Amino acid sequence: MSRRARTTAAAVALAAALGGCASVPPAGAGAAPPPSPQDPWERWNRGVFAFNEALDEAIVAPVARGYRDVVPELVRTWVGNFFGHIGDAWSAVNHLLQGKPADAVHMGMRFGLNTVFGFAGLIDIASSANLERRSEDFGQTLGRWGLGPGPYVVLPLLGPSTLRDTAGLVADAQASAEMLVFSHASDRTAATVLDVVHRRSTLLGATQLLGEVALDRYQFVRDAYLQRRRNLVYDGNPPPQDNGFDYDEDNGAIDGSAPTPPAAAPAK
Repeated sequence: MSRRARTTAAAVALAAALGGCASVPPAGAGAAPPPSPQDPWERWNRGVFAFNEALDEAIVAPVARGYRDVVPELVRTWVGNFFGHIGDAWSAVNHLLQGKPADAVHMGMRFGLNTVFGFAGLIDIASSANLERRSEDFGQTLGRWGLGPGPYVVLPLLGPSTLRDTAGLVADAQASAEMLVFSHASDRTAATVLDVVHRRSTLLGATQLLGEVALDRYQFVRDAYLQRRRNLVYDGNPPPQDNGFDYDEDNGAIDGSAPTPPAAAPAK
């Protein structure tokens, strides 16, 4: 997901959300599944999903295809490396905030190596030195220290999220390449557009596959997003049940009890 998790819809989720199907299942016996307790705002979310799909089909995907077809692969690699490089520094901060100093050092070393020897991150030297990317965002940090995801929400333009992840986007946006590297609003806007188009270009195939395998693409994207985010918060080892601000189907409320933070993952 960086606004990275947003632009991080933009991450994986951006293209999936923009490419998703937004039609509400037809009424009738057995036609629509019961509402998910994690998605109490489904009707609103499907409407936003429809808007994102229309925007993607009309503008974002065609521009991304043109970008992929016209811009040389080497240049596209540099673009991805540049935005990912700035994200590595923010990931190091989030690892530290989560109480994972070994991972914070790992990402700090990756950032430093690519800054010095990779022409400010344009070339990914660190991966060749076995310093692979371990991305983290502030939504994951909030989840690690006990804040549950809350209801699922689809954001206009940005795609799948939750209340917790949406709050985390505020901090992620301030630490994005657009904010840290560029000082003028016009430059930030241009960088944001480039980032979104580049990310979308890397997911063109995934969107096509989504359309082929999912009967209800909205539900498919929602369930995949929630499962992926939960795995990321718990470093691939989630507990049997959700904790935190989970939607209570019995009384329609959100449980605000804070769970015990997950144990620190072993150093990778």
